[in-house]
Parts: sequence; structure tokens; C-alpha cells
Amino acid sequence: MTNAFEFDFTALDGSPLPLKAYAGQPLLVVNTASKCGFTPQYEGLQAIWARYRERGLVVIGVPCDDFGRQEPGGAEEIASFCQRNYGVGFPMTEKLHVRGPETHPMFRWLAREGGILSRPRWNFYKYVIARDGTLSSWFSSVTSPDSARIRSALERVVLDR
Repeated sequence: MTNAFEFDFTALDGSPLPLKAYAGQPLLVVNTASKCGFTPQYEGLQAIWARYRERGLVVIGVPCDDFGRQEPGGAEEIASFCQRNYGVGFPMTEKLHVRGPETHPMFRWLAREGGILSRPRWNFYKYVIARDGTLSSWFSSVTSPDSARIRSALERVVLDR
């Protein structure tokens, strides 16, 4: 695989979620969890979606139970939690693995592209994908979605035409 738009997911509601549907648009891909100390970052992710959606940015949440069993629920429970508590309206994938032998292929690709430190070591790692499908930058869990660093990275990919 040479770019992010070659990967496919299944949406939280069970429908296909091929990233080629977003080809030419910048993406922010985040591994998420509902019972994590970083869970309030959903609010910032929703704000990013609201702010940049009309400029083409797509935020994609990827629920994951790989770290501390902090995403124990099923699809319905995850969707309900995200909507009820944070008003999440951006696309969400089914719950999947971002580390270990069952790692989703996109997260293997992200680790190759970003280097060993870009592999998620906890929930809420953030990956900024440019319009051409390349990894532009990544941020660890501790970098808040509303940080100046993330805003700057998003402005670069949103403005790049």
C-alpha cells in the first residue's frame, strides 16, 4: 500500500467505509476509546470536524480496546456514548486492533511511514493525512486536538490544493 486511500474499514454501523471515498481530501485518523483519561478529546475532535469539514477535512475515529480494555462495549454502545456525551458526528469505524498480530493494515502502514515512535502506544494517537494520501504528521495521546501544533498541521493539509 502506498497511500491511505487504499485502505478499507467497516463503519461502526456495519457499512463499508473505504477510504478511497475520501480520495483527495485531508484526513485526521484517531484511535479512540470511551473509558480513557483522554476520552474528553472527543470534544476537540468534534470541534475540528465542525471547523474544517466544509474545507474538505474528514475526521475518522477508530475505536480500539488494545490499551487497558478502555473500549469494552459493542458498536451500538460506542455510537451511543459518543453521540450522547460528545455529539460526535464524524465517521467512526468498527472496533479494531491498532497493535499486535491483528493490527489493522492501515496502522501497520502508518507505523512504517511515521517510524517506530508513530505506532500507537495508547488511545488517541492522531494521524494527519494529506490530500495525496501520504502521512503528513502524527501526534501522541498527550497532544490535545485543540493544540496549536495540530491546528497548524491541519491548516497545512487543508490549504494544500
